[in-house]
Amino acid sequence: MLSEDFIYRLREANDIVAAFSMYVNLKRRGRTHVCNCPFHSEKTPSCTVYPDTQSFYCFGCGAGGDVISFTMRMENLPYREAVRLLAQRCGMEMPAENPEAERFARRRTRILEINREAANFYYKQLISGQDKSGLRYFSERKLSPATIKKYGLGFAPNDWNTLRDHLRKKGYTDEELVSAGVCQQGQKGSIYDNFRNRVMFPIVDLRGNVIGFGGRVLDDSKPKYLNTGKTPVFDKGRNLFSMNFAKDAASTTMILAEGYMDVIAIHQAGFPNVVATLGTAITPDQARLIAQYAREVVIAYDSDGAGQAATQKAMNHFSAVGLPTRILKLENAKDPDEFIKRFGPEQFRILIDHAGDALNFRLDQCRKGLDLQTEIGKTELLRRSVSVLADISNPLEREVYISRTARELEIRVELLRLQVDKAVQRDTRNARKAQFRAIEARSLQKDEINPQAQQFPKESKAEEQILAYLLRHPEEYEMVWNALSPTYFVTDFHRRVYETICQLLPDHPQFNMSLLTERFDVNEMGRISGIEARSRDFDVNRDTLEECIRVLKEKKNRISVSAEMSDEDLLNIIAGRKKS
Repeated sequence: MLSEDFIYRLREANDIVAAFSMYVNLKRRGRTHVCNCPFHSEKTPSCTVYPDTQSFYCFGCGAGGDVISFTMRMENLPYREAVRLLAQRCGMEMPAENPEAERFARRRTRILEINREAANFYYKQLISGQDKSGLRYFSERKLSPATIKKYGLGFAPNDWNTLRDHLRKKGYTDEELVSAGVCQQGQKGSIYDNFRNRVMFPIVDLRGNVIGFGGRVLDDSKPKYLNTGKTPVFDKGRNLFSMNFAKDAASTTMILAEGYMDVIAIHQAGFPNVVATLGTAITPDQARLIAQYAREVVIAYDSDGAGQAATQKAMNHFSAVGLPTRILKLENAKDPDEFIKRFGPEQFRILIDHAGDALNFRLDQCRKGLDLQTEIGKTELLRRSVSVLADISNPLEREVYISRTARELEIRVELLRLQVDKAVQRDTRNARKAQFRAIEARSLQKDEINPQAQQFPKESKAEEQILAYLLRHPEEYEMVWNALSPTYFVTDFHRRVYETICQLLPDHPQFNMSLLTERFDVNEMGRISGIEARSRDFDVNRDTLEECIRVLKEKKNRISVSAEMSDEDLLNIIAGRKKS
């Protein structure tokens, strides 16, 4: 376990407001800061950062803790790796670690070293290797030498073991090469290069580490693109290609392109604020990541059917995080790369500036596949349009689109408004029903952190109040401890928290959440942070404390009486109740 002095100094050197500001847009609200939670999709801020206690809590999803808990969640790291990252940020040296943690840290470090060495190998093969097919491909795609160097593009030779042998000579084991995803293991146990005869795109994280690769074939073989699988340092659903450059762009607009080459072409044309997903449709995690660095997003997907379908899915994710979305309408080109080559960067800039909003895109999509010369087609168009218009939450904005749509459909505004209002009312009723069902479902779900709370709701609430009092008045722990033994706690989780806090307080009168972070996992820390955060809304005073202690002691006494009662006594009581 890391020393408490080290954790204290680490916490002092990593202010939680500054840590949050690296990832999200914080807004000051009195003595606190708020933001859209980076751990679940939402349109309005429910995550609060408390500078006074150096803690945070999301009232939407229950995430919470200190700067270490936040870093663990944000970077998908175990405790010690999160501490290591924070130590690096503030220039502190990590103390000696236990063997297991040291092995895990070394494994991650070795994989990052392998990726960096592989990226250098691929780059050298592209620039000075005997096979020039990769270099010809990039040249035909009009990439400049500066762009190739900036992105560290490379080429994987058409050979089964060139990279493997190179990395073996560097001292890396076969197990490490497979763990990094640069090699695969065959059925007979031998390993071979994962990427062969492909141009290579290193994937770099926000800290500048090469965490994986994307490889594109030079012929018609399948798969066209091959990406690194999940490794201890890489998850394609949580990262974005070129985000390491886009996060530092001056523009507050982020361009979402469909593939690596589109991104590089757009970047080369003077738009560094561009990213792409890693071979899959955009995920909620990626949408939240973009929302942390942008105030709006322009989707620049291909103009084909698949691209338009992907656009619709991406719009839904951005809507869920409250990020305004515009859609690039490509004409006379199948993708941004082709458009830039044909018409130039300035025309692409004009295209970006005039990109339509997501609502116009959805309304235009309503016409797809309909014969508007028929009554059936017109009726279906009206039905689809009403559904889209009903999704507009702002009444003024909805009215503008109703008026415009009525003119285009050549129907009376009043008639269209009536249909939209009915749809809004219907959707509102359905949403309320869904919300009620969700609440009902949650009430039936087992509480994985504190399962006994559902069996003893009154006592569990009393335990929470006692813990809240301790967190608000740590100087009074001795009085609380003398008044209430841990044995009076009904739920195991609250008892463990109570015992831990009371054990720590004699040596730490200035209690802080960081003292608990190594002793509880991130979900448990969220629950503890929630107890503290909710207690700010009301006064947990001495009278409240005494009442809660009384509740627990009465419960303990009832249990004791029941345990001491004989079977004959119990039967007599039951018989007496029946007679009465």
